[in-house]
Amino acid sequence: MRRSRHLALFLISSFAAATPAVSAEQLTPDQMVDALNGVFGQHHARAVHAKGVILEGSFTPSATASRISKAPHLQQTSVPMVVRFSNFAGVPSIPDNDPLASPHGMAIKFKLPDGSETDLVTHSFNGFPSATVADFRDLLIALGRSGPKAAKPTPLDTYLAGHPRAKAFLTAPKPAPESFATLPYFGVNAFKFTSAAGQTTFGRYQLQPVAGSKYLADDAVAKAQPDYLIAEIRQRMAKEPVKFRLVLQLAGTGDKVNDPSIAWPDSRETTELGTITLTRLVADEAADKSLLFLPNALASGIEAADPMIDARGAAYPVSFGRRQ
Repeated sequence: MRRSRHLALFLISSFAAATPAVSAEQLTPDQMVDALNGVFGQHHARAVHAKGVILEGSFTPSATASRISKAPHLQQTSVPMVVRFSNFAGVPSIPDNDPLASPHGMAIKFKLPDGSETDLVTHSFNGFPSATVADFRDLLIALGRSGPKAAKPTPLDTYLAGHPRAKAFLTAPKPAPESFATLPYFGVNAFKFTSAAGQTTFGRYQLQPVAGSKYLADDAVAKAQPDYLIAEIRQRMAKEPVKFRLVLQLAGTGDKVNDPSIAWPDSRETTELGTITLTRLVADEAADKSLLFLPNALASGIEAADPMIDARGAAYPVSFGRRQ
């Protein structure tokens, strides 16, 4: 719990000190990246998830994946892929055992047979602080108007009082993992999947580690080296491939496909889409800098069901341009 409280206090104090007050109508993708740069600093790196490691491997679809979607990588042929594991903060030098390293990220780029690509961006917490882009915008504005001299209750106090899911996101436990390979990851936005037969399905991605979900005890976190996750994944891959199951959690009756702040119940039906097998670590800073993942880079047969996906897709290129 100490790690989650540290995260909440840091984000609140940093945003309040660094984010300029803007009107709701003015906040653009550039200004959203400005706000994140204001928190974490201008490092000519990713605005968030700046520290990471790249791996390569392949994705093998399950025998039933094509019933969900006609997307090329969900048919019967394996495709190559690139994966980037990362720490949360927009600080390239952040220690892996720092509270701001969580939630961790797993971004995936599938290389399709026709030479195109489709991406998937996930993190290790099942949920998002805001239901819509407008809500997230309002959270940023509340943070920007809640500096040390703001009268009580501050705009942030008022916002969090009316948005319990945002408060829960900031304060929820986010334990440190043993490895990037022992964390589940969640695609918090919903997509619409269409099969070759025209059947449609709504769902959210989950990535389940074949090695199981494993975390460090508090005393082990305190003793961990600053780069322990990168060192561990390097050692692990020297012995055996890293594997994840790509699973789709299906929307149930009443589940909102346009609200990523609500995690769907674990009782919802899931279907396995395939297996990710990572076999090679790419130790190349230039490759990391040139790699761009876009949440809305979608293959035929997969569409955004949540409008937040396109809004995220608009902000990522802004961050990419600033680090070039």
